[in-house]
Amino acid sequence: MDGLSGVLIRVGRLLFAVAMAFFGVQCIIFARGGVGLVPGPPWTQGHIGLAWIAGIGFILAAVFIVTQWQGRLAANLLGVCMLLQVLFFYLPRLVTHVHDPRPWTSGFEVLALSGASFVLAGALPDEVHKEGGGQVWLTEAARYMFAIALVVFGVQHFMYAQFVAALVTPWIPGHLFWAYFVGVAFFAAAMCIGMGRKVRLAGILLGVMFLLFVVLLHIPRMAAAPHDGNEWTSGFIALACGGASFVLAGALPEKHRG
Repeated sequence: MDGLSGVLIRVGRLLFAVAMAFFGVQCIIFARGGVGLVPGPPWTQGHIGLAWIAGIGFILAAVFIVTQWQGRLAANLLGVCMLLQVLFFYLPRLVTHVHDPRPWTSGFEVLALSGASFVLAGALPDEVHKEGGGQVWLTEAARYMFAIALVVFGVQHFMYAQFVAALVTPWIPGHLFWAYFVGVAFFAAAMCIGMGRKVRLAGILLGVMFLLFVVLLHIPRMAAAPHDGNEWTSGFIALACGGASFVLAGALPEKHRG
């Protein structure tokens, strides 16, 4: 691993952990009956007991990932829990409400974060199996999980271009252009990550794009609606995806031709 890879993984790991800690705080606020912020994607489906478990779990995972003490175990468990949520909560809704964009968006956001967790786990020290060989197949599967999620995001930017354009910050010109541009960028990044070609470049550019979303789109919207949990969730999802993109850029190997 070269120096740039290490920097990308370290920065991405910290951004990802901050987002996970926020999701934990969201769940605990909900569990305590707080108003304003609500958990979403619906990590706990509104169940107070699950909200406590999820909240504490997110925060512990964030701490372990930052400190790297049992970080690989924590990241793998986080990835498994998110993948189970996709399979048992979102997938049935996708089948029964195929034309509803909400479960597609939230479900594939969670799938992307699940894949990122597995890739991050592979980049963290293994305190149990020092050789770390058992993580390779999981990291390779996670590559495709993240790429598939990007394809879905890209499709949605074309299907709902007018809605996406309406979200663009008012002072930025060409709203509809940016909606389509971001959709194309998602497709391009998905191709690079899935095929293992120019992964580092694609991951860096994707991470920068997500961070620009946070700064130019989500922070102004959160400031305008500080009690809207959906706005906060969207912002920290973008932050987590930005961190995940940097982790993928630093951790995923390029596939050689031939």
